[in-house]
Amino acid sequence: MQLFFCSEIMLTFVCFLHQYMEFSKKRGHLIQWFIGIGDLLVINILFFAVYSLLGDFYTQPIAAQLREVLLLLNFCYFFSVYFVPIQLHVAVVFLEKIVQRALLLATFLIFLFATCLMFLNIGDQLATFLLLFYLTLVVFFSLWRVVVRLSLKLYRRKGYNFKQVIIVGAGKNGMELYKVMKDDLAYGFHVMGFFDDNIALKDVLPNYLGMTHEVEQYALDNEVDEIYCTLPGTQDQKMLRILNFAEKHMIRFYIVPEFYRIVKKSLVMEVMESVPLLTVRREPLQAAYNRAMKRGFDIVFSLLVLLTVYPVLYILVGMIIKLTSPGPILFKQKRTGIYGQEFFCYKFRTMHVNSQADTVQAQKDDPRKTRVGDFLRRSNLDEFPQFVNVLMGDMSVVGPRPHMLKHTEQYSAIIDKYMVRHLVRPGLTGWAQVTGYRGETKTLEQMEGRVKRDVWYIENWSFFLDLKIILVTVINMFKGERNAY
Repeated sequence: MQLFFCSEIMLTFVCFLHQYMEFSKKRGHLIQWFIGIGDLLVINILFFAVYSLLGDFYTQPIAAQLREVLLLLNFCYFFSVYFVPIQLHVAVVFLEKIVQRALLLATFLIFLFATCLMFLNIGDQLATFLLLFYLTLVVFFSLWRVVVRLSLKLYRRKGYNFKQVIIVGAGKNGMELYKVMKDDLAYGFHVMGFFDDNIALKDVLPNYLGMTHEVEQYALDNEVDEIYCTLPGTQDQKMLRILNFAEKHMIRFYIVPEFYRIVKKSLVMEVMESVPLLTVRREPLQAAYNRAMKRGFDIVFSLLVLLTVYPVLYILVGMIIKLTSPGPILFKQKRTGIYGQEFFCYKFRTMHVNSQADTVQAQKDDPRKTRVGDFLRRSNLDEFPQFVNVLMGDMSVVGPRPHMLKHTEQYSAIIDKYMVRHLVRPGLTGWAQVTGYRGETKTLEQMEGRVKRDVWYIENWSFFLDLKIILVTVINMFKGERNAY
């Protein structure tokens, strides 16, 4: 009965929404609405599926007021989606981000729902139900969002749900923008053509539409959705004229900065009061919330390892090291940490005590290594003492690997952006290490490749990326690292 009641409400709402959308020209908003309706259907279907599966023993507290609880759940969704908005309709979004946001939304929704049930004095009796509902929701909600995104890309490739755009300026930036938009029709752009005052381009471009003073009339006659301006800064009067026209006629206007020809970076816009600022790098870990989450994970994870695995490992590995070579169990070396600060990095000793430890990098078939050293390095077991560094705050579980002081001095002078990798705490493992850049760096190109991946990690950090790197590292521990020597 309750399921029938819920279905009737949803059907009525969908019919009303369909009639409303017939008059709407904002195609992006239409897709957002339909995704929202799909979210609600998935949530409600899963709710009833779990409710029916568990039976009366686990669901008895809400059986008498099921309709009210269901209404509360749907209200919690609307509140949650305000903080984690739908972004499946945007031009570029990666599947990894879709799953991450689906998990975030499901977590926020269940937390809010459980909190409301607590105030009704029934939340503590539904722990099993809420846990199973949450796990089911995470799996199927993520799957639903991925399917929607893939379907939308296919829909756009067939020529639907596109934005009609024109590009003003057919220079290098304009042509590069055109190539990006045309390479993948799933982005949802239909490039109608170029406007440029260079008449010679008329015979070069197959879609040359006219000179810049003709933009306004063309946009009015052809229902242009967006205008992309790639004119150089010397033509600011033309840019201002087109901008004022676009705002007057509710056409979205975008500017590709002229210096993009030189600075090939994903620039990030910031505002200081009314003054716009462009920074050359997006750093998610600049946000206090992200730093707190990463540091909290580091503390919990390192404590877990240090209190369980590490004591046993220290005794076993320590005995083997002592039996195979004279010297201490642990090797400590000064490394470069966050913001260039020096710290002592700890490892299980894998080499005989020697005077070149701080100057010469470990090599394949290095004669300095002990009999057990190769095994410890290939299995990553030599890195376990660094969990002490993580707990102390010198390192993180995931991040760019810390280098010897000599390497920092040497490579910072010859590799562009080398010091950028020190904007975050160094890690036990990192993106460079799990993508083939672990071990000795014999050439400058190898170090440049490592630095490039370290900088990419800083610019694209996410909690899910850290978990992925940890998982790959654990798998490699059992497989054995070919470049670990």
